[in-house]
Amino acid sequence: MTTATGLPRLIPPGGPLSLADHVARYGPAPLGEQGGADGTAGGDLISEVERAGLTGRGGAGFPAGRKLRAVATAARTAGPLRSQAAAVVVANGCESEPASAKDGLLLARAPHLVLDGIALAAEAVGATRCYLGLHADAGELGLRLAAAIAERERAGCDPAPVQLQPVPRSYVASQETALISLVNGGPAKPTFVPPRPFQKGAHGRPTLVQNVETLAHIALIARFGADWFRDVGSAGSGLITVSGAVQRPGVYEIAIGMPVGELVRRAGGPSQQPQAILAGGYFGGWLPYAQALDLPVSDPALRAAGAALGPGILVVLPESACGLAETAWVADYLASQSAGQCGPCLNGLPALADVLKHLAFGRADGRGVTWAQQLLGLVARRGACHLPDGTAAFVDSALRTFAAELHQHSVSGPCARVRRRPTLPAPGHSWGAPA
Repeated sequence: MTTATGLPRLIPPGGPLSLADHVARYGPAPLGEQGGADGTAGGDLISEVERAGLTGRGGAGFPAGRKLRAVATAARTAGPLRSQAAAVVVANGCESEPASAKDGLLLARAPHLVLDGIALAAEAVGATRCYLGLHADAGELGLRLAAAIAERERAGCDPAPVQLQPVPRSYVASQETALISLVNGGPAKPTFVPPRPFQKGAHGRPTLVQNVETLAHIALIARFGADWFRDVGSAGSGLITVSGAVQRPGVYEIAIGMPVGELVRRAGGPSQQPQAILAGGYFGGWLPYAQALDLPVSDPALRAAGAALGPGILVVLPESACGLAETAWVADYLASQSAGQCGPCLNGLPALADVLKHLAFGRADGRGVTWAQQLLGLVARRGACHLPDGTAAFVDSALRTFAAELHQHSVSGPCARVRRRPTLPAPGHSWGAPA
């Protein structure tokens, strides 16, 4: 293990580690030592996670301790059991955000740290069933995780069994209510709330849904405490995927709050002249590059600037790319990811994508901006999930950040950069400027 203030904490230099090597590095998981979902209102672990200030690392940034306590409390008051489960833990390892690579790397390099977190969370909330959501086409990663789970079962080190849950590869399939629907035998589509998962989720029981990085942090907080977690910064450490026009794209573990410019320098600095940064992925927002450099890599600071931390994503956009074209391509991809059950997604997002494509690739026309702004107001806060909200925020940030480019397109038509290969990824989506 590294020193108290040292990094990395989550991803060991080698890996994946066997269970024995994992225990030698981190020590045994303190199961049975943290209390439980009884009169202690969730036990010592929940209190320590609350004191640590850990927030969810899947994108929403909700306080992890508050979520644990809500499920633990609901599990004690849920009434007679109607299934074999008291409470349920669902670990989200799907990483449906195309610009993110951190969860896959964490699961590949430190599977037992995530599985420790699942076991400790299950004990804290009184869960008797646990699921680990993973894309159905995960291949070798799925086989390795199944082997790690079997190794732990033979060692008898987990209080509740863990089952791999295959999840379709789509943008909304790993949203928490979609995961619960899938566990319950339904389609991987978001459902309307209430009831919320902590009240009634998988198998009709109070359910904790947490990102795998969040659970790995819980496993370390249980061993070393809240003060240790906060020793690198007030919000601990986090895994950030840095990509785009940088010399060394990859996953970096940093102290949350590090300036954006310092993280870009750690990634080798820009590989081309940069113009903007996408912070938070496709539910985040665009920021002008110069404005972003001094911002802390934290959700409050980035949200205040009009972006987000999301699942820990920074993409550096070079000057050689057209920001409007990049936004139009992603808006079109997000529209294609709709579950098709709400009007804002089914009708509003394709209409918004069409307007963005017109602004990026169509003939000079000043009316598109007004229509885009009207659509933003029509799609936000109206769906079963956050796909309309996230898409609207992403597009709105583009209209601000690329205002000069938008004016040029409106007056003179598309710039030559619209035919450049996209910087932003979207699996299975066909790219290219319309003819």
